[in-house]
Amino acid sequence: MGAHDSVSSRGSSTASQEVRTASLDEVDRRILHLLQQDARMPNNALAASVGIAPSTCLARVRTLRTAGVIRGFHAEVDPAALGRGLQAMVAVRMQSGARNRLSAFAQRLAARPEVLDLYFVAGADDFLVHVAVEDSDALREFVLEQLSAFPEVALTETSLIFEHVRTSSARSR
Repeated sequence: MGAHDSVSSRGSSTASQEVRTASLDEVDRRILHLLQQDARMPNNALAASVGIAPSTCLARVRTLRTAGVIRGFHAEVDPAALGRGLQAMVAVRMQSGARNRLSAFAQRLAARPEVLDLYFVAGADDFLVHVAVEDSDALREFVLEQLSAFPEVALTETSLIFEHVRTSSARSR
């Protein structure tokens, strides 16, 4: 998952997000920007780039992690390199009586290896599911077996992803 809100085992409230945002100073923001560009940047280089001592920089990064501002560091792997070259966004609309099962549904889907990201959204649909699979047969099987087969799912709509272009603003959020 990237720099966007998605379903995970970690919950966050709007109030805690406001506190995190309000407590960030310009040095914290510069540290975050640089880490979003290159999460593997050595602490000494990071400290030099923002003009603080390495020990101060390390303490700030630790504080940002502890506060939940930095949620993790990860490698962005091309799904095609893993044999999952077909990506799609699947919009899922739940039955109106299934509202009390949204969390369980989300947790079940998030555990699936095909699912890259899972978004709980407002509007006509309840979820957007970003999946990566081998081919169209695997996509069809995922939609039929993991979505449509469940009675709480009212509707699915699948859109193939031809290309994903990572913008510089997405990396700097």
